[in-house]
Amino acid sequence: MSKSKPIMIVSGVAAAAVLLGVVSYTATKPAAGGAAGSSAVAEVSADPSAGVYPELEAYARRDASDKLALGRADAPVVLIEYADFKCGYCGKFARDTEPVLVKKYVDEGTLRIEWRNFPIFGEESEAVARASWAAGQQGRFWEFHKAAYAEGAKEKGFGKDRLAALAKEAGVPDAARFAKDTEGTAARAAVKKDQEQGYSLGATSTPSFLINGRPVAGAQPMETFTEAIEAAAKTAKAAKKPGAGQ
Repeated sequence: MSKSKPIMIVSGVAAAAVLLGVVSYTATKPAAGGAAGSSAVAEVSADPSAGVYPELEAYARRDASDKLALGRADAPVVLIEYADFKCGYCGKFARDTEPVLVKKYVDEGTLRIEWRNFPIFGEESEAVARASWAAGQQGRFWEFHKAAYAEGAKEKGFGKDRLAALAKEAGVPDAARFAKDTEGTAARAAVKKDQEQGYSLGATSTPSFLINGRPVAGAQPMETFTEAIEAAAKTAKAAKKPGAGQ
């Protein structure tokens, strides 16, 4: 069994890579007439019967000390988000969808959200990704996340002074430590690890998600997430029943 498991994981990753690669492109491709339309995003992965790859559940860290995660480590459903702070669709998800998911599923213990920094828009994306990690080391990642994704925030850029201002807004207590951590090797290594995981899954745009092994790409309608989360919770509950899997 130990020999077959790596093969199964590789097969699942390969299949998911194909799916995420296709839907990631579709999520951001130009709409008819050459304009980037949000309607393209709404069409991606909206089918609740989209493929689920149980072996990809192993990508969830479920680390209770993870400062870039929300919710119980033993929650039945884990949503992993690969995102960039310069991504407009990521901001839409952060402002419009994520707070509802937190209130409906995280707060009552069904869902855990794990963040993965996936900067794809150049040096500022890399810088703000490291800064978010640095804020997390002082327990203020989600406050920084909210400030960085506020309406109009990305238009102001993510230069050094702006990152310091966001850290202050997020209530990061030690500004000097924040600045040092942002430029440190640990932050760079953490961001690189997240990036490599996203690329290994075939993600080519943001946001991209895994929900208990179900790949979803784009800032989908709320129904896409609720259907995927509830289906995953139902599967997890069934798997815990006495005699399940025997």
